[in-house]
Amino acid sequence: MGEPPMTLADLREEELLARIIPLLPTAAPGVLVGPGDDTAVLACRGATIVTTDAAVRDRDWRDDWCSGADVGAKIVAQNLADVAAMGGRPTGLVVTLLADPRTTVAWVEDFARGLGEAARAAEAVVLGGDLSSAPAGLLAVSVTALGELDGRDPVLRSGARVGDRVAVAGTLGRSAAGLVLLEQGRSDVDPELVAMHRRPTPPLAQGPVAALAGARAMLDLSDGLLRDAARIAAASGVRLDLDRAALARYAARLAPAVGDAGSWECVLGGGEEHSLLACFPGPVPEGWTVVGSVHEGAGVSVDGIRQSPRGWDHFRV
Repeated sequence: MGEPPMTLADLREEELLARIIPLLPTAAPGVLVGPGDDTAVLACRGATIVTTDAAVRDRDWRDDWCSGADVGAKIVAQNLADVAAMGGRPTGLVVTLLADPRTTVAWVEDFARGLGEAARAAEAVVLGGDLSSAPAGLLAVSVTALGELDGRDPVLRSGARVGDRVAVAGTLGRSAAGLVLLEQGRSDVDPELVAMHRRPTPPLAQGPVAALAGARAMLDLSDGLLRDAARIAAASGVRLDLDRAALARYAARLAPAVGDAGSWECVLGGGEEHSLLACFPGPVPEGWTVVGSVHEGAGVSVDGIRQSPRGWDHFRV
């Protein structure tokens, strides 16, 4: 039968940290003090971006669908996409883990490995964090991400103006379609879509690119195209009109896996894509696709037909 797996209850905190810190990138020129002291110390050269996001087992992921490494990679992606959406460049991460002591050490090491790989790929370092025991069955992670604007102004949600072009960097609907396949037990139908749900790949470099190109409003598509576009519309006091023909290629990619109607639902309402949506007063830069335009009014429409916001809402079940 073999030995039972080692759990967190079998290790002291120092022993656990000794296992996971080597899996993380922790050193960078601007990091004066990294993990190991009461706080990290950074040398900041200007305005600093700060954001945070959390994930809870059986709410944001399921263990039978996602590995610890998937969870680590996803929590990095969703935080750093927010940094990119402000036009910023990611620099550091602070990580919190709340875990039932019966959680296996192997899961935590796998989580740290996935988180470290994603942070390293984004050229961000892990500055420290916290470990806490949790009630039976609870496993949750949280990341606070830091970024820099490199002397630029932040790109807010409130800057869209009538006449702007609405554009997307990244994919639409793939994470949602992957979730549908997992829910239906059909993950073998399109492994690429399932992989996108497990580990989103936001176009982080396009945030600064959009800022340099003059983007006037931008956000991360975390909760669905219609819901997030409505946030720009509300903050800017305008209407975003999306072009169905421009969105059709995104739906066409999904239709073989989830059907025609399902593909459009994923494109318009699917969350956890972490692509970027921005409004530009002129030509859009390479890496962006125009999917609509900004008009007088309020809310979001598709080909002029008003749409009700839909997508992920944390407190609606």
